[in-house]
Amino acid sequence: MLEIGQKAPEFCLPDDTGEEVCLKDLKGKWVVLYFYPKDNTPGCTKEAQQFSELLDEFEKLGAVVLGVSPDSVESHKRFKSKKELRVTLLSDEDKGVIKAYGVWQLKKSYGREYYGVVRTTYLINPDGEVAFVWKKVRANGHAQKVLEKLKEIQSGRNFSL
Repeated sequence: MLEIGQKAPEFCLPDDTGEEVCLKDLKGKWVVLYFYPKDNTPGCTKEAQQFSELLDEFEKLGAVVLGVSPDSVESHKRFKSKKELRVTLLSDEDKGVIKAYGVWQLKKSYGREYYGVVRTTYLINPDGEVAFVWKKVRANGHAQKVLEKLKEIQSGRNFSL
């Protein structure tokens, strides 16, 4: 897992339209990078809907919101359309970025152990450094907490947007 102050690992991943999104192209912007386990599941849907509802507020603060899961571009496209999502979803089918950000971890469910994505969000500052980390996130209400933290950090620091 990455810590506050560390350089965020570079990545380029296809979004829900197949276009490549690269962290280096977002320099100068705040990036909300949230990792989630699977499209069309209750918690992941709730989280994506809440980020979508707050997207305009994030954009006013100079932030880009990106959701990352191991689902395919096609799965993201269907998920986004079915649930009327506005956030950009990135596909990491080989889990390279998921592993680089330390969110591919051993999980337990009903006594069974398996590897999967642990719901985690990174707030990356305009210089490409981790500004805040939320680990083992509860989906409901999380987007609002991220927005509040972004406002708090921006009010205490002098970043040009």
